[in-house]
Amino acid sequence: MATRNSAPLASYIDLLLDAVCAVDKQGRFVFVSAACERIFGYTPDELIGRPMIDLVHPGDRQRTLDAAREIMGGEPKLNFENRYLRKDGGVVHILWSARWSEVDQLRIAVARDITERKQAESRQAALYAISEAAHAAEDLLALFKRIHTIIGEWLPALNFSVALYDEHCAQLNFPYHVDDREHQPELPGTVTGRLCAEVIRSGQPILLTPDQSELPEGFEVLVAGHDSPCWLGVPLNSQNGTIGALIVKSEAGGERYTEQDKELLQFVCAQVATAIERKQLHARLQRMAQYDQLTQLPNRELLRDRLKASLALARSEGGRMALLYVDLDRFKQVNDTHGHAVGDMLLQAVANRIKGCVRDTDTVARIGGDEFVVLLHSIHAAEDAESVAGKIRQVLEQPLRLDGHSLNIEPSIGAALYPEHGLEEKQLFRHADEAMYAVKRLRHRPLEV
Repeated sequence: MATRNSAPLASYIDLLLDAVCAVDKQGRFVFVSAACERIFGYTPDELIGRPMIDLVHPGDRQRTLDAAREIMGGEPKLNFENRYLRKDGGVVHILWSARWSEVDQLRIAVARDITERKQAESRQAALYAISEAAHAAEDLLALFKRIHTIIGEWLPALNFSVALYDEHCAQLNFPYHVDDREHQPELPGTVTGRLCAEVIRSGQPILLTPDQSELPEGFEVLVAGHDSPCWLGVPLNSQNGTIGALIVKSEAGGERYTEQDKELLQFVCAQVATAIERKQLHARLQRMAQYDQLTQLPNRELLRDRLKASLALARSEGGRMALLYVDLDRFKQVNDTHGHAVGDMLLQAVANRIKGCVRDTDTVARIGGDEFVVLLHSIHAAEDAESVAGKIRQVLEQPLRLDGHSLNIEPSIGAALYPEHGLEEKQLFRHADEAMYAVKRLRHRPLEV
């Protein structure tokens, strides 16, 4: 019976969109289909006789060799994924199916390019991870640490920096910076600082790799040597413009960044910028809820939180603490005579003077119009509170020059000691308040005739 054989088998194989190849026992290509050139960038002549492992991404070589040994041991592999390096330096993700032919002493494999799918998966995973981090992280530093870890899972990012631009003072700040060479990127002339500034200025990503044909002016020296590290800088763009930059740097002589890496990092940075702005807004709202907007001192609520913590510590350790209630006499006259603007400046000056009288560990709070409370944590004796009250009284009685006006104020200060004057928050507040009014009444009582 006659059979129809219109073309050799190899010509059919060359029509396949997936690549077909055969590798001998020594791991060298002995046959490749036409699709290999589209996927890997090499012609069949360039691949035949070349070790397969040379094309595999360095990070995937060991597990690829392990899989090859299992295949040669008679265990077929379905849906094995690894990464290859294209001739142009790009990274391609491959899905393999392979088995060993004992008769021919060859590994026969079919390869499918799944790079687009892996990029889509990476984007989705990064978006989810960053969104999760933005909600779970306590503050921006924790968020940046988590983002560093996320990016490091798919990109060499041992060196990693986040720079934020403050428009009000035209200053570049580095809230997160990890680098094996430059430890203070905010100093003039540093490579990281220059690169961040250029990315923010242009609003465009910058990729610097050795042997790159076109490089931004002034950055050529960074990748002059073949084993120089790669740099990748991406702007943090938001609806309000470019708020900063994210910079990653590879190890010298290590894996090179690609255009695909740049595209993926751009996608991630869009999510990072949104997360940063969300965290910044939350921090601003939290500060507004805990701090007096005029003096930037803790408000009543934050003072109560700190007082509770201080009381708990004093109880557990058998320690002492004190509250000082400070009220400005005749403050209303300042507002009535000179206006509220001068009154506000007076309150700010008073806040600064009181802060200068206490330790960094103590708390100075504004709880009302002209009422301040000083929480002295962990004092040794009642004389400590008396000494601080004396300092505050002395500095506040010094004349103030504000907006061309010379002002003199007199404070009334009442003290409450723990445990002498109370064991609970309300008791201490009440005693300090009553002591303050006793001082005020004594000072302003009418003269007897």
